[in-house]
Amino acid sequence: MSLDPSFVGRTYPPTAPYQVGREKIREFATAIGATDPAHHDPEAARALGHPDVVAPPTFPVVVTMAASRQIVEDPALGVDYSRVVHGDQRFAYTRPVVAGDELVCASTIEDVTTRGGHGFLTTRTDVSTVAGEPVVAVWSKIVVRGEA
Repeated sequence: MSLDPSFVGRTYPPTAPYQVGREKIREFATAIGATDPAHHDPEAARALGHPDVVAPPTFPVVVTMAASRQIVEDPALGVDYSRVVHGDQRFAYTRPVVAGDELVCASTIEDVTTRGGHGFLTTRTDVSTVAGEPVVAVWSKIVVRGEA
């Protein structure tokens, strides 16, 4: 089954709020080798003007997983997850993610194409606070490998 291009422009419902915890940020930073004290020490983060520890730039991947699941699990779109490989990821920040944030995500399918027998799906997930303050936009491209 190939990806359905009529899904371009479709926006999925916002996710349930995600509470960003200090320990989650520390664990993520440790896992990726991010040693900047602002990711681990609240005092170091406050000295830089942040209310609490600051998440590394790729941390929103954790927050956007529920929104991504909405898309890849939509049977009408045609994603065979057993054939998916990661293609690209990028972030455009309005402000950093910090411990204490309560974030929601809304994903939109921006592009669906087929090249060389493979499907390419590009999504944009807008991450904002529960109060509606924009935090970061996250673009992701996945490749659904064609049949061999």
